[in-house]
Amino acid sequence: MTKARFDELIHPSTRLSLVATLAAADWAEFAFLKERLDLSDSALSKQLTTLEEAGYVTTERRLSGNRRKLRARLTDTGRNAFNGHIEALKAIVDGATAPAAEPPT
Repeated sequence: MTKARFDELIHPSTRLSLVATLAAADWAEFAFLKERLDLSDSALSKQLTTLEEAGYVTTERRLSGNRRKLRARLTDTGRNAFNGHIEALKAIVDGATAPAAEPPT
């Protein structure tokens, strides 16, 4: 079971969407991520670099014909951080929707 831990690095919406997309795939091509998340090349590159520097993502550059293609995947550290973040978010939501305790009389 993953330990619930809110992760400030993953939490911004762009990174959360990126990590969630990567969590659903083994590897994802840069072009796919760019289109799926509706990001510019530079914005996606910046987010991938941030996550890679934290050890959450690994990237691989491959040669395809005359073009270099980049693909990315979550590392085990990144997957654990994402799962912990999701558990922390669930706990926050569950706490907000739980019925309030009766005040002492």
